[in-house]
Amino acid sequence: MKFGVLQSIVHNAADSLGSGIGLMVGVYEMDIYGEAGRSPDGVIKVDFLTGKVIEGEASVSLRKAVELYRTAFDELCVRHGVEPWSFKAATARFGTDATLGPHFTVHVEDREGRIATDRFIGSPGRRL
Repeated sequence: MKFGVLQSIVHNAADSLGSGIGLMVGVYEMDIYGEAGRSPDGVIKVDFLTGKVIEGEASVSLRKAVELYRTAFDELCVRHGVEPWSFKAATARFGTDATLGPHFTVHVEDREGRIATDRFIGSPGRRL
């Protein structure tokens, strides 16, 4: 499996979550950037493999959306011909600030030890 495909899957999931619409989970309205801005450290980090918020303070509604992304992430993997267990890590860290505006960082690690961390700005996310 090409590592770039794994990176693309995590980026797509993060981009969907950051869009505020959540089409991957059936039109689920949320504002992850707004909530990140209100979180004590100014970020919200999600783990797509567990469906949990692992950094920052998120509303009950956003936590529920992230849980829904757990199943949607597996389905996205299958559509791309990837087994979800191919990932060792698949996270996205969302924030917003005066310099970059809304931005997110995607971290991907596969079972072979390959690791990549990429930053994106805006919605849809463009490489920084």
